Amino acid sequence: MYTCQKADEYIEKNRVDRADKPEFHLTTPVGWLNDPNGFSIYGGKAHLFYQFHPYSTEWGPMHWGHSTSDDFIRWEELPTALAPDSDYDAFGCFSGTAIENDGKQVLFYTGVVEEKLADGTKNVIQNQCMAVGDGISYEKISSNPVVDGKIMPEDCSRVDFRDPKVWKDEDGRYYMLTGNRTYDGIPQVVLFSSDDMYNWKFESVFAKDETGRFGVVWECPDYFEMDGHKLLIVSPQDMSADGEFHNGNNVVFFIGDVDEENHIFKYEKAVSVDSGFDFYAPQTIRTPDGRRVMIGWMQSWDSVNTLPRGQKWACMMSVPRELMISDGKLIQTPVRELCGYRQNKLVVNDTLRGEKTYEGINGRVIDMTVDIKKADCGHFTMHFAKDEIHETNVSYTPGTQMLEIDRTFAGWIRDTNCVRKVKIKNGNGLSKMRIVMDWNSIEIFVNDGEQVLSTVIYTPRNAQDIVFETDGCVELEVEKYDLNI
Repeated sequence: MYTCQKADEYIEKNRVDRADKPEFHLTTPVGWLNDPNGFSIYGGKAHLFYQFHPYSTEWGPMHWGHSTSDDFIRWEELPTALAPDSDYDAFGCFSGTAIENDGKQVLFYTGVVEEKLADGTKNVIQNQCMAVGDGISYEKISSNPVVDGKIMPEDCSRVDFRDPKVWKDEDGRYYMLTGNRTYDGIPQVVLFSSDDMYNWKFESVFAKDETGRFGVVWECPDYFEMDGHKLLIVSPQDMSADGEFHNGNNVVFFIGDVDEENHIFKYEKAVSVDSGFDFYAPQTIRTPDGRRVMIGWMQSWDSVNTLPRGQKWACMMSVPRELMISDGKLIQTPVRELCGYRQNKLVVNDTLRGEKTYEGINGRVIDMTVDIKKADCGHFTMHFAKDEIHETNVSYTPGTQMLEIDRTFAGWIRDTNCVRKVKIKNGNGLSKMRIVMDWNSIEIFVNDGEQVLSTVIYTPRNAQDIVFETDGCVELEVEKYDLNI
């Protein structure tokens, strides 16, 4: 039997040394982490829960880990919030939401069970459950599950029915959006409503895709309004690559409108949230000062079994990002609080020819911006986390306006995908990159956040060099800070 107490006792005996983990990307105290859960503001702090398996570095019976922060950068570990300890969630407490109600913090999550069918076979069933707490400890309600999949239309899968997003609307009603698919493989999200958070009714298939472009099931939905737009984020499984999206699991940002009478979202535009290797299942919140902040799981399901031997923690979260819509485009930038940890400013202006390093422009826990004033070259490449063996390369080809990231020599021990190319979207090419690095990650914000590429790296910590190189002439300005978290 799994319990929160058992998990916390195990953590205390097996906690990973803080010096062996990323500096400011949230990770587990020990074991496995995947989707962010319950990203919320409660008691004056940011709360982030996450899918958690403390007992190994592989996915297992899902618990909810829990951390809080005053600034989205420094995270304080709290006790395990949920464990699969009940008959309605014995196979796992999957992803969900946290909201405040009557001074309490309420968690909505997916309870997973195994059901015996009439023919004697077994089937996984997912329903939506609820727990109430004080920001530290939580108690599951006696009437779980609060939303049984039986109230959905018959063609809605109960095997893939998960990840509730819950909010209270201006009309005083509560709404719940969950990821789903039809039994014949159409991805969709379904909507429920409630007057009291305990009794729910089915409202609609809120959004779906019958084109075959957006995968086979939509996970981790998030719906909100921002900058006058209605926005839906989903994480589809099993997509095929096209000019916008890569193969496998993606994060899709839909911009659209809602038929309020029938509760149907119709998208007008679909964009990729992250064009790198490692970003999935994000959640967003609205901060007290009005920002929309997003955080995601910084990993890919296609490369999770690639840990360096002996590492006792697996996976981490991205740096939280501020979102906005500008001229119909999604803009993402690291939360502004990160700038408060900058130190040792260095600025270099140079006309680069050949290969060069600059004194002080190195390191692994840094925030660096590269402005490209002019690029008269076939390619311009930056080599990060470099030593005699290792490097992660970011290369731009002005002639094709393609940006490539290559992590082949970043410490991988499995034959995973290591090269990705993306087209610069704005039509004018690459002018600026902001590179945020931690010990195990590189996040690249292109052209003031119009595109983002994220990657995990496992490069040894003594690989600290940054090398600039071109086959022509590049006029550039580099502004680099160390990050002292």
